Amino acid sequence: MHFFPIKFDQTSLTQYSQLFLECFPGAGARFTPAYLEWLYVANPDGQALGFDAYEGDELAAHYVCVPARARVQGEEVSVLLSLNTATRPRYQGKGLFTKLAAMTYEAGSIGGYDGVYGVANANSTPGFTRKLGFQLVRPLDALVGVGRLGTALAGSTQSSSFERLWRPESLAWRCANPVSPVQSRTNGALTQLFAPALPLASAYAELAIVPPALPRGAPRSPVRLFLGLVPDALRGFGSYASIPARLRPSPLNLIYRSFTPRVTSLDPSAINFSFIDFDAY
Repeated sequence: MHFFPIKFDQTSLTQYSQLFLECFPGAGARFTPAYLEWLYVANPDGQALGFDAYEGDELAAHYVCVPARARVQGEEVSVLLSLNTATRPRYQGKGLFTKLAAMTYEAGSIGGYDGVYGVANANSTPGFTRKLGFQLVRPLDALVGVGRLGTALAGSTQSSSFERLWRPESLAWRCANPVSPVQSRTNGALTQLFAPALPLASAYAELAIVPPALPRGAPRSPVRLFLGLVPDALRGFGSYASIPARLRPSPLNLIYRSFTPRVTSLDPSAINFSFIDFDAY
């Protein structure tokens, strides 16, 4: 088995697309070469970082993180978002994901990234925490409601333990997801963001910035799904109600691994996080 950094040419992107289609027949169709080029190459915070495993000429496994800016324990830093991983079925059970992830995190640490975060389901969380040294920070809240969240979020998150930071160009890129585009509208000093989610609800997020030139629009239904976290000191979800655990497809957990001794762990009570900060929609 041989290991190489990921590539960004069209031949490689097509190869990755075919791998996802084989590994995830029900969802692999979303990983088109155009989508991967948007995700891996066009990100204004930097090109993707990751590694491939090859057995001869055959791509056996693939793992990728994408760069982001975040405020971690009060400091603005560059971090990685753990995203795409796939191992061809006949190579599963050989530890390839763990090997590729460890190589990626070592490269990220050398490259000046402060840490790596991700959202893992109940099945994958133990692998990240036991084998790769991640902290299970907190399960994400899943709520449905109408209107604004009712929190005191705008301009009040400087003390967050973790918060992704969006510049106008990076937010415009995030909204331009070719598979699931995000729409926005302004409400006073807030930008409200919507993406297709449940049949009768849109994924919803609020940001305390109003950048120009975002895709404008409004959801078809007034019902909104909030999937994320709000600092405990600011919690107060207004008309939103929690979705019972038995009705959720799989609980989602925010996980984090620091690359620096400056941060040993994140404070779970001080996280500002929403769907826009990861790849749910």
